Amino acid sequence: MSTRQTLAAGTQALAEEVSIVPRTKYRSRRVVRQAKQEPLDTSSELSIEKEDQEDRVWKTLLRNSIETPEEVHRIWGEDLQTMRELEKEFNIRINPYYASLIEQKGDPIYKQVVPSKHELIKGCCVDDPLNEERDSPVPSITHRYPDRVLFLVAHECAVYCRFCTRKRKVADASKISLKYLQAGIDYIRAHKEIRDVVLSGGDPLTLSDRRIEFILKSLREIPHVEIIRIGTKIPCVLPQRITKKLVNIIKKYHPVYVNTHFNHPRELTPEAKQACERLVDAGVPVGNQCVLLKGVNDDPETMRALMKGLLKMRVRPYYIYQADIVRGTEHFRTRVEKGLEIIQALRGHISGLGVPHFVIDSPGGGGKIPLLPHYIEKMDEHEVVMKNYKGETYIYPQVQEDLLASNAPETIPQNADSKRAEGQNCTDNFNVGIEIQDYF
Repeated sequence: MSTRQTLAAGTQALAEEVSIVPRTKYRSRRVVRQAKQEPLDTSSELSIEKEDQEDRVWKTLLRNSIETPEEVHRIWGEDLQTMRELEKEFNIRINPYYASLIEQKGDPIYKQVVPSKHELIKGCCVDDPLNEERDSPVPSITHRYPDRVLFLVAHECAVYCRFCTRKRKVADASKISLKYLQAGIDYIRAHKEIRDVVLSGGDPLTLSDRRIEFILKSLREIPHVEIIRIGTKIPCVLPQRITKKLVNIIKKYHPVYVNTHFNHPRELTPEAKQACERLVDAGVPVGNQCVLLKGVNDDPETMRALMKGLLKMRVRPYYIYQADIVRGTEHFRTRVEKGLEIIQALRGHISGLGVPHFVIDSPGGGGKIPLLPHYIEKMDEHEVVMKNYKGETYIYPQVQEDLLASNAPETIPQNADSKRAEGQNCTDNFNVGIEIQDYF
């Protein structure tokens, strides 16, 4: 059986298990639910039966995830022994929806979630590249910046990305206890300087609606917590999870912001679009944080298509991260120059709304450091010489403070307000006849 036939057979098997039907356009393996998601119901009462149906869909998809080396071997023909070795390092999870976006073995979607023998390369990578454990006063909290904390509320995700920064924590089958969560909430309540809480994990939206509401309600009851952010890949990898019930829970606790994680234009499916629109329509701003990954999105055209597509979905591009130096991810890393090249290629060729910040989350726990292409050629007391996105040179004159000082009045008139009342110009005491050529 060929690889394509194996893929097709695997898709059909998954489709039968979770009552989804394959799309055949362009011979894609993409699958779609028979029951389409409906727009957010803003009426006071939602149908309990429909809510239950929505919950059953995403839970069934998650339960039927590809999670064993044997399944990866059967569907994609990867070496079974290698897959078993890799599973010891990091668990496997590819839910049927995201698996359906894979069009062929080794494509950009495949590389993000299917284990690779390259994960066994040691390189310079480490388990905790951001030194989060050092800044963790209680197990669920990372407190690095003065006014904000990272609150880890889940250990599981809808897919396990092979480049995950928190491989050391994610994919833990044990559930996070209420005691664990309460310790984080108590820490936040005790530290009044904290105004911004970022919920992360794992993926917070893999939790039950009841658990999500408990967390949001507990945080919103703390007076000094102004902003709640949810870091989630769910709109990208399991958009069916963005149910009407979940959205109505989230919007009760505004201001809540969602930062999601799309890495490639092929992830911008109709299902993903509808999930994002549900959030935005409910008043939840959605931003995107993507990771620069070799062989996935490390070229300007792919990134440009991604950013344009996000804007059309009303998702604001926020960050492009340089890949973290996590053990087992050396093959995903690009040179930093590649990220700078991409940012330069975006500027001038896409709306400023679509140009994200390129950042390195500095190894060792130094926080996010933004990087920009080198646009300034020269800067002194007289002028700034710059290059634009086309490489053309332009000059901006510096303000001549000594010239302004020499033409300024010795004192500001005490009766300036009365002069204005009499119709006199308050600039009468200033010499404003400076010719533009005086600046050059």
